Amino acid sequence: MPTILVVDDAAFMRMRCAKLLKDNGFDVIEAGNGVEAVQKYTEARPDAVLLDVTMPEMDGLEALRQIKRVDPNARVAMVTAMGQQAVVMEALKAGARDFVLKPFQPDRILGAVRKILS
Repeated sequence: MPTILVVDDAAFMRMRCAKLLKDNGFDVIEAGNGVEAVQKYTEARPDAVLLDVTMPEMDGLEALRQIKRVDPNARVAMVTAMGQQAVVMEALKAGARDFVLKPFQPDRILGAVRKILS
């Protein structure tokens, strides 16, 4: 079973996404900010990461860069609110493989995870 690291400072969004993934056969690790995300990625080496862009302590772009330094082959999809297209482009340049817009549709989250795992 692939392990997915779900990173979002909004506990409700994180729990909703984690439940969806668990219900579809994935193991899930959760982190509430970018600092925690880098730490948990380094410790657990999950198969993929769903990474929120806007978070306290360390935003998703910086967390993406640090995760890619730890593991250049890290499989990351960014989760972003509408109107952050410039951030999405920067994330793709930094190595993100996909992005999902909030509020997310369950099929889109599952599709992004399957895409980055393939």
